[in-house]
Amino acid sequence: MTKPFMFEKPLGMRDTLPLLYETKQVIRNKMSEEIKQWGYQFIETPALEFYETIGETSAILDAQLFKLLDQQGHTLVLRPEMTTPIARVAASKLLKQQIPTRLAYSENVYRAQQIEGGKPVEFEQIGIECIGNGSISADAEIISLLVSVLKEAGLDGFKISIGHVGFLQELFTGILGNEERAAVLRKFLYEKNYVGYREHIKFLPLSSIDKQRLIQFISLQGGEETIENAMQLLENGRGKETLYELKELYMQLKEFGVEPYISFDLTLVSHMSYYTGTLFEVYAGQVGSLIGNGGRYDSLFQKFDWDTPATGFAIRMDRLTEALGELNAREPIECVLFSQEHRQEALAYARKRRTEGRRVAIQDINAVQNVDAFTATFSDVQFFIGKGGASRDE
Repeated sequence: MTKPFMFEKPLGMRDTLPLLYETKQVIRNKMSEEIKQWGYQFIETPALEFYETIGETSAILDAQLFKLLDQQGHTLVLRPEMTTPIARVAASKLLKQQIPTRLAYSENVYRAQQIEGGKPVEFEQIGIECIGNGSISADAEIISLLVSVLKEAGLDGFKISIGHVGFLQELFTGILGNEERAAVLRKFLYEKNYVGYREHIKFLPLSSIDKQRLIQFISLQGGEETIENAMQLLENGRGKETLYELKELYMQLKEFGVEPYISFDLTLVSHMSYYTGTLFEVYAGQVGSLIGNGGRYDSLFQKFDWDTPATGFAIRMDRLTEALGELNAREPIECVLFSQEHRQEALAYARKRRTEGRRVAIQDINAVQNVDAFTATFSDVQFFIGKGGASRDE
């Protein structure tokens, strides 16, 4: 193995420079405050978890987990997502008595990538989990909160595509007869490979009517009419209860006033295998990849010996920041340059400005090689130099 160059970082890791850091902080603070306004409480979980609890339970593929051994020989993982660690915490005696409970987080997660992947292996997620509430009202609440959070962050022109795991599963198994065949078609949908999907259907041992139903299925995208169109594809009423759920969900989203941001995509498939019902993804025109996703996961807690429903969402901070574009997030910073004999005056002036809410840097002028280049980055510069303690603006 070649020795890394001194400026290289591990594959997929990124530095966050001051301007981006402050931009993300401004966005994060706005979203966090909005989440709190809806009654959610923030918690933290460890970056390291036991592989036997979080690694094996998480929906993230084993190949994407960062694993290491502690001194006792236990296999640990860097948390690959936040829902499973929060499920572990919520399943403890401390929170079991408080359901329904509303929790939130803002943490980094870690997912290993192939060398040619070009994706970050560490990224920040901000999200919520509504635990112990199995009603459609809970689904409407979190989707409406997602809209509110994104708007508060300054994003507009985004769409939330809603699907349902149950509908897709009922349709596929009803036509194809077994899970193995259904899994093949789901993979085409997850990859958005509609050409491959159509070609694969041509060679399936099905009637022409069933093949046509599967082809029509991939057009189930759009507004409220999508639900009615989906009704026509089902036989014997199987799966229609899931469509009634989506219909009720849409009515409640209208009451929240967020329907302009909502569309339906019944072909939606997630890589997170623990979703059991409604699921959704968020897209903005400025970014090709999804910036957030979520859904209902009513079976996950069974792995922690607790049978309770739950739903939630997560937002990718890096992609949201990209979608927002350049923001004027940097607060102005003033600078006080001083010579040794006027140090006390300079410190007193800087202290006064800070009490007024200003950001002020102090700098001994003797340590500056190029005063013009150094001071060019500040919004205002005060000099405390020369005889008699004279000071002047730049």
